[in-house]
Amino acid sequence: MDSCEVVQRRNADMAVVRPRMPDQVERYSRTLDLGKVVSLLEDPLTTNMHERQIFVLKKLMKRKQQGFRLRELASFTRIIDVCCEKAKINPEYCRILCEALNICRLPFLKEKMSDELNYAEDVKQFLSRMDPQPTSPGYRLQLLERSDLAKTLFLSIAALEKEPAIKLLLLQTLQMLSSTSEMNCALMLSVRGAESICLHMNEPDPSGMVLFHTSEILWNLLERGNKSEVASQLNSLECAISLKEAFTHTLLNTSRHVDLQVRNDLLVLTTLFAENSSTLLIESLFARLLVALSTFPELATQDPLVSQLKLTYNMEDLQMKKLLLNLLVVMSRNSAAIPIFKKEQVILALLTLAKPPTATLEVKVGYRNWSSVQVEELQLQALAVLATVTPLMLDHYMSCYGNVELLHLLDWCARQDGYFGQGHSFHATGGRGSKKAHLRYCIRLMRSVTSLADTTLNQDLCDQGTIHLVLGLLMEMESTPGEEDAITVEMKSDMQMILSALCEGDMHKKELFGSEGVEMTVHFLRRGAGMFYSGLGHNKLLLSTLVCLRTCIVGCYTTEDCFLAEDGVLVLLDLLNSSPRNVHGVVLATLLELCDNQNTVPHILSWSDSDGLMAPSLLLRLWRQEEENLGIKRNEHGGILDPKQPILAHRKVDDKQLMSNLDTVSATVLEMQENLLAKIYLTLCRIGFEDLPGLSIKDRVTLSIIKRYLDFKVSEVWDEITRELKLEGIRPVTPDKEILHTAWLMSQRAAEAVVNEQEEILRQFAEDAGREETLMYKEMKSHWKQRQLQAKSWSNFVSRTSHYDVLKKIKEKREKHVEDIRTQLTQKEAGQHPEEVYLGQLMVNAGSQARGGVKLKVVQTPVMAAAHQEAMLAPREPDYFNTTPVKDESESP
Repeated sequence: MDSCEVVQRRNADMAVVRPRMPDQVERYSRTLDLGKVVSLLEDPLTTNMHERQIFVLKKLMKRKQQGFRLRELASFTRIIDVCCEKAKINPEYCRILCEALNICRLPFLKEKMSDELNYAEDVKQFLSRMDPQPTSPGYRLQLLERSDLAKTLFLSIAALEKEPAIKLLLLQTLQMLSSTSEMNCALMLSVRGAESICLHMNEPDPSGMVLFHTSEILWNLLERGNKSEVASQLNSLECAISLKEAFTHTLLNTSRHVDLQVRNDLLVLTTLFAENSSTLLIESLFARLLVALSTFPELATQDPLVSQLKLTYNMEDLQMKKLLLNLLVVMSRNSAAIPIFKKEQVILALLTLAKPPTATLEVKVGYRNWSSVQVEELQLQALAVLATVTPLMLDHYMSCYGNVELLHLLDWCARQDGYFGQGHSFHATGGRGSKKAHLRYCIRLMRSVTSLADTTLNQDLCDQGTIHLVLGLLMEMESTPGEEDAITVEMKSDMQMILSALCEGDMHKKELFGSEGVEMTVHFLRRGAGMFYSGLGHNKLLLSTLVCLRTCIVGCYTTEDCFLAEDGVLVLLDLLNSSPRNVHGVVLATLLELCDNQNTVPHILSWSDSDGLMAPSLLLRLWRQEEENLGIKRNEHGGILDPKQPILAHRKVDDKQLMSNLDTVSATVLEMQENLLAKIYLTLCRIGFEDLPGLSIKDRVTLSIIKRYLDFKVSEVWDEITRELKLEGIRPVTPDKEILHTAWLMSQRAAEAVVNEQEEILRQFAEDAGREETLMYKEMKSHWKQRQLQAKSWSNFVSRTSHYDVLKKIKEKREKHVEDIRTQLTQKEAGQHPEEVYLGQLMVNAGSQARGGVKLKVVQTPVMAAAHQEAMLAPREPDYFNTTPVKDESESP
């Protein structure tokens, strides 16, 4: 069918439908089927019949004057959509829409209680068609970003030098744009907006608001823009001078609250500047002003600008003080700032700030203008800054009697004097209601200064009783009930590191550590590694305990013997058995150093775990685990798989790496420091390789490799030397070549000897296993035969007790047996000496004379002897079959 025929047929159909339209309209108006109304509006055949559609829609709206039903809203939504489209052509549809809006004033009608829930989405869609929707909140902002308005306005700043009012409005606009969009900040930075704003900060400003808006723009660029890009644009001496001038201006003009805010904002910008280019701060003399200001008002200053400063001790001034203290930490990273710190006596100012509140009141009454909460915040931050700055100026710290002040503060932290921390600042975290935060930063400062290993400083601390003080604090903290938090665990770890730094390498200080310190160390070791991965710092605590053991106990026989008496070696082996792999190296190294004490080895050999695993087996198991981690190949029994590479890992150094390490230590030697094999070998050397208890066949095979570990490592070094000579193109002379070949042969022979030894071990094990199996089968056979005999005996007993004929035969057989014995005895007695007779088991000599001179003559009684032999030779039944009570022979008449 072609297209012409389709058109003709469609026209014919329409001609047929047209005469029937009044009937159809009447049907729609009578039934008001919404589905058919929608079809009337959307059907291609009726879509242009506007008059009929309007007629039906008016009829429909007239019928719905009481309101729309909830179940009909989906159809009404489609009707409204079509009317909106047709209203562009025919305004009559607008009246229909107005009528629908008028009906929407009425509540929707429901036919069932569940209609409200079932048709909620239909109501939402219907209302969205009826109500106009505003543009999204970010619509205009997106258009501004795409229009590059921020970039254009920024470039126009230079053209408004003589129009301060317009320039101020422009800065306000830029501030608004930069505070709402990251794209606008990127556009500003693309034209070096940070540098441009910084250089325009100090221009003449009658309103006094230019500095405020420019600092806000810089702040927005830092928050929403690329921070590194901002720092890069500010990295110039001109920007440093501009920041200095702006800060100086706000420092002296503090009449308004907004000026104080701008001053603190400029300090934040200066901190960012110092993180990237503190040298420029020093060159612009800005650093000297900032350092002098950080010591005010604790110390008198010679700077005229700082001396004119009047603090009001409000929150803005507190914020400025905290920002200045933070700047000291940032600037301390540049060694060029240290002379300025020394000249301005930064250490003394920080120690003054860090004093307890009562001591601070006695030093300077005017300082008490800070509130108690502000004093606590500054005290804690000063301690935090001292921990960073003091190692850089240790001489100034000692000249200011820093150890004395620190110990006084530590003693104040340990006292119970009713002080309660407020805990409002960052450094006071976890210390609310106590001195915990102060104690935390005191310990951190002491760890910072003791870790420098300065002999004079550490000796000064020890002379003032620091070891016993720290031990007392540690044990008191450990005995305090309550759950540990991250701060408490950190303090315990830091105190152990302090003790380690004080006692390391000094026998007298280890003796001062004494039994109290040993008990503390063993106590922390007993806690094990159960919470190693808790995330609270227990991993650091365990490692610091092991470090404390090595530095404070090992090497002094007094503390070592005390450690052995506390079963410390057994606890170490428990820890080695249960701890993760990254702790094994420290534990093995400590155990190896303890083996210098001759009393240690018996403790090691006496250890065993709950499963019966003994110390030698534990070490051999660790050896196999380390070989597996290194990728060393072994057979199923743990023996050498390749005699040419007995202990060589798969990570063998290739020629390229070997050439790059020619001037460094041998890779083979370095490998011994990176794994546990050397430590295990040396520990077994101290214990001994013979007569080790509790070894399995696999342990014995592994032990044969460990015995020759040193020989194998020497052969690896020789192999490395040979490879290096070949890579460097050096041909060794004949004697050297023979030595290298001999070393290679010795390595091969050693490996072959170990392989033969392992085969012999396995062969002996197989023979022993065969013998044990044979004995086991013999024992099983004997048990089975015994059970058969017992069963046969029971069967005989049952037969005798249950069958009279069997019992009669047995009795006859027994009587015959007794008669045979009598006959044999009679014949035997006939051939004996006439003076000897038998009476039971007693043989008496008839010719002997009694003690009273009367001769005893005993009559022969062969019957009794025969009866006795019958009783001895007759077969006995098991005791549990004998139910007749036995009569005692002593009761016989």
